[in-house]
Amino acid sequence: MRTAIDLPRLPRRAADAHKGDFGRVLVLAGSRGMAGAAALAGEAALRAGAGLVTVASPQSLYPILAVKLTCCTTCPLPETSSGTFSERAAGAILELAKAFDVVALGPGLGRHTGTWRLARLLAAGLRKPMVLDADALNALAEKPECLRHAPAPRVLTPHPGEMARLTHLTIGEVQGARRATAVWLARHCNVVVLLKGHGTVVSDGRRSHVNPTGNPGMATGGAGDVLTGVVAALIGQGLSPFDAAALGAYVHGLAGDLAARALGEVSLTATDILDALPQALKHIAGRR
Repeated sequence: MRTAIDLPRLPRRAADAHKGDFGRVLVLAGSRGMAGAAALAGEAALRAGAGLVTVASPQSLYPILAVKLTCCTTCPLPETSSGTFSERAAGAILELAKAFDVVALGPGLGRHTGTWRLARLLAAGLRKPMVLDADALNALAEKPECLRHAPAPRVLTPHPGEMARLTHLTIGEVQGARRATAVWLARHCNVVVLLKGHGTVVSDGRRSHVNPTGNPGMATGGAGDVLTGVVAALIGQGLSPFDAAALGAYVHGLAGDLAARALGEVSLTATDILDALPQALKHIAGRR
């Protein structure tokens, strides 16, 4: 186990660096009524240091996100009648992803069967590192082992309910053996697992890390979307998937702690965590 002091650090930024040096992140997220999830993930990736972020969403969300996201670029894609990603978007996504270093998939994705088929196709076959969250994980619940031979690393970020579905356990069984369950799923699927909750566990099946930061106020809608963006940004900046997950959990939890210190736990929202990310990352930089 590693302590916070032993966590990986981001590399120093060269004086002549440009935005392409810090990772290009593609966020595939959102559905009707869930534009906020896509926005949170995209903004979190930028706040965590990504040089360029594009948020791709179902086309009906495009006018909302184009106004809401000032610093991210946006991309509309084919959608279902329910306002979720259509399977017809597969070709466009595969082409679009070629220009990116890492892809985040899942926040606000929705539960349309065609959207889930698209999520499984991308999760198993996209030739880019991916961070998988929310309904991307639910789409994989029947057969998570399809990730074993994915052509690039995968980081899974389930909460206990999603973990229960992925492992066919009860939530109580997951919570009663958090580390062992995370290790098992990581080995079973050849992925990095970030099991959210009190004492977030990160494992690649060989190594494990239990995160010391975070508080109950972070049990609020959208907090996981922020975490997804943070981990994707860290991968884009060159950290290994395991290191990105461990450092991402720490920074995300620290941002939540800083926000709670200022605002209290009861009123904490995901945007408060987002707004505290710069201070948390500044703290991390101070550990050099």
